[in-house]
Amino acid sequence: MANDSNKFQAIISHCKEYGFIFPSSEIYDGLQAVYDYGQMGSELKKNIKDYWWKSMTQLQDNIVGIDAAIFMHPTVWKASGHIDNFNDPMIDNKDSNKRYRVDHLIEGFAEEQSAMGNEQLANDVLATMEVMLAKDDFAGLKKLIEDNNIKCAISGTRNWSDIRQFNLMFSTQIGSVAGEEENSIVYLRPETAQGIFVNFLNVQKTGRMKIPFGIAQTGKAFRNEIVARQFIFRMREFEQMEMQFFVRPGTEGEWYQYWKKTRLEWHLSLGFDPAKFRYHDHLKLAHYAKEACDIEFEFPIGFKEVEGIHSRTDFDLKQHQEFSKKKLQYFDNDIDPVTGKPFGNYIPYVVETSIGLDRMFLLVMSSAYEEQDLGTAERADSRVVLKLPNQLAPVKLAILPLVKKDGLPEIAKKIMDDCRSSFRCFYEEKDTIGKRYRRMDAIGTPFCVTVDQQTKEDNTVTIRHRDSMEQERVGIEKIKEIVQASL
Repeated sequence: MANDSNKFQAIISHCKEYGFIFPSSEIYDGLQAVYDYGQMGSELKKNIKDYWWKSMTQLQDNIVGIDAAIFMHPTVWKASGHIDNFNDPMIDNKDSNKRYRVDHLIEGFAEEQSAMGNEQLANDVLATMEVMLAKDDFAGLKKLIEDNNIKCAISGTRNWSDIRQFNLMFSTQIGSVAGEEENSIVYLRPETAQGIFVNFLNVQKTGRMKIPFGIAQTGKAFRNEIVARQFIFRMREFEQMEMQFFVRPGTEGEWYQYWKKTRLEWHLSLGFDPAKFRYHDHLKLAHYAKEACDIEFEFPIGFKEVEGIHSRTDFDLKQHQEFSKKKLQYFDNDIDPVTGKPFGNYIPYVVETSIGLDRMFLLVMSSAYEEQDLGTAERADSRVVLKLPNQLAPVKLAILPLVKKDGLPEIAKKIMDDCRSSFRCFYEEKDTIGKRYRRMDAIGTPFCVTVDQQTKEDNTVTIRHRDSMEQERVGIEKIKEIVQASL
């Protein structure tokens, strides 16, 4: 249960200092658990999204994408079970009036015990919590809190309320004037999946899709978390990347295993340490699930969920068929080897992959962030570097004239013009070359090109590699090829 709070705080500070993430509405003292992505962060976030989208759609024969609206008919959420079942157990401290999500409260206690060396107690408490959550045993959960003398961080007391459920959906009204007949309550979607399910037949018919096939979507989702915390790991407004894969009933087990394996391979394809990942199979299954697991990553705050893979059965399509009174069936004319006849009409089963884009962003930053001591006995030196996967780096190439004269800026800007249509470049001529290198290291730029006096003589530049800091002399005509080969 590794927990490096110093590194986590350093990453948060780094994100703000270098334009990755800012507290939202900061000039008004911010808004809790809401963040804005800055000039570097928005590029990195877009690159992560594009990398996922390409792997899910462009590189697949049978997966297409859609972009469904955030607002949906309110009956969608009744059919999906969110109105009745989308809850988290919460508990209040009566002295501080501080509200906690029960699993967060117990996990925080376990982290404290682990930090003090009580690893066995921490593991036992978490295992007991999972069993009780799976059974919705609220009395048992409260007893677990009381038996372990878990205190409120604000009041320091153990004066707890009973545990009760808390619905996580935000509601609003649609219509110009509250109270008008056409006015009704609508919800900010808590997930993007339902937009896929209600468009199942639209996509299948217009795309002439044949089972098995998938529908992918990225977009904002909103959850009124009891306690949003841990930077961008848990926010009230966040972005998801989801894919629903529709399969023939009876084949969902093999497809679940396929996507479980394939999604972990996607993470590892970015060069991350395999030891930092693990599967976590769910003991408590959602009301729609037959099987479910999380892909967890070891953040500086410990192992946490990044992506979920769920076998959702035919629950969603069946529910929407019942509530909408519209048939959501697929006619399968493939021959059943048992009966020798076409499989015919059925409601497909679904295997879901769902990844949090903001959590993936934090995973990338956590994996890439390094503080390096480069000093010698004679001279102190250090750097902070983001060893981002080159495909995801906000800036691929920095072009740096050694001095702001002698025609060097003109050569540098010509290189910039030649490369910028192929990948994102950055031009800078301020400060010493060493300081400029350090700034590029801090935002994760894989390559820096320095234009100097020798460039004018032989048309060569110095190209510097971020991770190794090695430098080599190459012809200007080779720059684009070197960068593109690394992406």
